[in-house]
Amino acid sequence: MAVLGAGVWFAGSLLTPIQPSGQKFVLLRPGYSTRRIAAELKNAGVICSVPVFLVWHQFHKNRSLKAGEYLFEKSVDLREVHSRLAHGDVYIHTVVIPEGYTIFDIAQAIQDSGLGQKQEFLAAATVLTPLITDLDPQAQSLEGYLFPDTYEFTRTLSIEDMIELMVKRFRREAQAIGLTTDMHRTVTMASIIEKETAAADERPLVASVYYNRLEKKIALDADPSVIYAELLSGTYGGGLHHADMQVDSPYNTYRHAGLPPGPIGNPGRTSLEAALHPATSGFFYFVSNGNGHHRFAKSLEEHNRNVAAYRKAMSAKEVRP
Repeated sequence: MAVLGAGVWFAGSLLTPIQPSGQKFVLLRPGYSTRRIAAELKNAGVICSVPVFLVWHQFHKNRSLKAGEYLFEKSVDLREVHSRLAHGDVYIHTVVIPEGYTIFDIAQAIQDSGLGQKQEFLAAATVLTPLITDLDPQAQSLEGYLFPDTYEFTRTLSIEDMIELMVKRFRREAQAIGLTTDMHRTVTMASIIEKETAAADERPLVASVYYNRLEKKIALDADPSVIYAELLSGTYGGGLHHADMQVDSPYNTYRHAGLPPGPIGNPGRTSLEAALHPATSGFFYFVSNGNGHHRFAKSLEEHNRNVAAYRKAMSAKEVRP
């Protein structure tokens, strides 16, 4: 009777599905013993017996259990739990890094995804510059070299691991488009282009404007560089005002001629290509047309007319019923 009772208990513990109370995330770190894994599952309410899990694993010793974060949200029995761990069916955190995101934006995205703290990411993005020393010996951080993409990370990855994957992605893209020299200048220019226009087809023209201004030693007057200066100082309030253009920073391209000291964001492929292969033009100015594109001008007089047209169009939109 005792043996029969033990058998019934064992079978019940093995075959009875357990319904977690809501979503249950279980993080099993590398190096955990089978007993520790079973205890973590039991504490999370995913299995009902540690000894039964250990015995079941003994019957399947050829199947190692994989470290990682697992999500349990529907009814499963102990055999299914063991099978998921053996197959490494870990939970994937999808992190979307849009083109133009700064290291501050990326750090926030990592924190929002539950993969690490924002400040820890920012510190690592400064310390890990040796990852790109061969590309850009001048780099003070990894700004510009964390390639925008959709990444799939697990919680067993460290922040350093995630950063290294982003840098590797940048290296692949740079190689694919033939970006092998003058990296610091090109990536810095690409980061400004990325911030100035979302229209991929006009990025080479935007690039031509800035290269023309550099050649004539005219200040770039790029608003995004001022925003970045204030991000670095922690003073950015979400908008730019006339007084902001006087901020004392080498990133302020209104006060300092030439390119800023480094990238002001992480550009995508089309912006890198535009910086590498700018259009040939006589343009020195551009302003929004209010519809997602820009009007370009060769002279200040023409530019002022374009600015007036933009303001008129914006006023018309505001009064339209």
